[in-house]
Amino acid sequence: MAGTFNVAGVAVSGEHFIDGRRVDSEDRFEVRSPLDWTLKLADVARGTPATAEAAVKAALAAFPGWAALGPKGRAIHLNRLADLIDQRKDDIAAVECMDMAMLLESLRARVIPRGALNFRNYADLAASHEERAWSSKGTANRVIRMPAGPAVIITPWNAPFMLSTWKCAPALAAGNPVILKPAEWSPLSASVLADLVAESDMPPGVLNIVQGYGAEVGSALVADPRVRRISFTGSVPTARRIGAAAAANIVPFTAELGGKSCLLVFADADLEAAARKAAGQYDDSGQVCMAGTRLIVEESIRDEFLSLFNAFTDRHVLGDSRDPATTISPMIHPSHLERVAGFVERARAAGDDITRGGRIHREGGLWYEPTLIRPRSNQSEVVQNEVFGPVLTFQTFRGEAEGISLANSTAYGLSGIVYTGSAERADRVGRAIRAGTVWVNTFLVRDLTAPFGGIGISGLGREGGDYALEFHADLKTLQILEGSCRS
Repeated sequence: MAGTFNVAGVAVSGEHFIDGRRVDSEDRFEVRSPLDWTLKLADVARGTPATAEAAVKAALAAFPGWAALGPKGRAIHLNRLADLIDQRKDDIAAVECMDMAMLLESLRARVIPRGALNFRNYADLAASHEERAWSSKGTANRVIRMPAGPAVIITPWNAPFMLSTWKCAPALAAGNPVILKPAEWSPLSASVLADLVAESDMPPGVLNIVQGYGAEVGSALVADPRVRRISFTGSVPTARRIGAAAAANIVPFTAELGGKSCLLVFADADLEAAARKAAGQYDDSGQVCMAGTRLIVEESIRDEFLSLFNAFTDRHVLGDSRDPATTISPMIHPSHLERVAGFVERARAAGDDITRGGRIHREGGLWYEPTLIRPRSNQSEVVQNEVFGPVLTFQTFRGEAEGISLANSTAYGLSGIVYTGSAERADRVGRAIRAGTVWVNTFLVRDLTAPFGGIGISGLGREGGDYALEFHADLKTLQILEGSCRS
């Protein structure tokens, strides 16, 4: 048996969770801690197509009963689950810190509580939604949301608990049973979620969690014609494969695929605030899809901005994520550290100027120093491709038009950040930047009812608020000839 493991003093199962019970697999994979790669945390069940089959069957069996509860009935279960998350937030944070290495203080205070908020938010949204009703051409019309059926949700390794709840909550609130496959690099907090689902008395099969590799179990899940929705967050190449599988079965598919966001600073901005926020893009070792990794600064303030930026960056502390003094955590995995370092080395070889950082912090660890690169060209690889690490580029512009042009010059379009003191420019530039979300004079402020998603290769579809509920529903128009039915 994969069994149960002690992770930061918390008992964590290494097994799948299917139809309300733990299920093992013949093979397993190791999970190690980024805080100390010599430390093995768990042996986790390695899913197969047979595992996928069992999970889909369980979801199908649970579908009629879960759909029949209606939004208010489902809200009872979702709110109960949210309460349990709040009660166990410290345990979940401790596990995720060891598993993914996000800062423990941030997990406790902000990230894990957001998981409970996700369930409450969608329970309320679904329960309060009113059907659209109107009269037309002698008929009474209503638009009805119907639960679509089993949903497969595939989540990334960064902020895994929060992102799992963010994607599962609307599917469940809409009436769809879920098969969640967390990333194999950080699967343990999802396993804790399964324990809370069991404790919440949610009906068996409504939320199933399948561990394993995408090529082995994920591909079987997304190719199953009985699955009626697919939601994915991850890389562009994987999204293309999932999209092809979804298209073959005519299954709606959403994808959030990361970004190469700008942080555009105008001369009339609060430079200290802009520089502080720019240095903050190194948080979580830059393993944040929305991070403003391309610093694009008006030429006339270049030196002043850089002086402030470097001063704020110097305050960062690379260390153990459990230490409150730490501001930059290690990278998730040796392979990812190697990938990030490879970007920097290729930039160096191509003649880009590595103005700070550009090296592994210490031998044997997974920390990479905060790095700033002045590219030779806007076409440099490090400008045009997502690094997903503590690596920023620095470019300057003369005039608003050039700044906007640089901001829109990659294939990505997830988000953007603008710093300016002009209300007119805030509106004008905010509208001109091609991105799913643009923040002005702030960053990472999220209203859960607002749409979230990307433009270009940053994604397909939108999550958040009614947008996610609409995705997870089949819409029906019901027309009744007025006066034709007795009351």
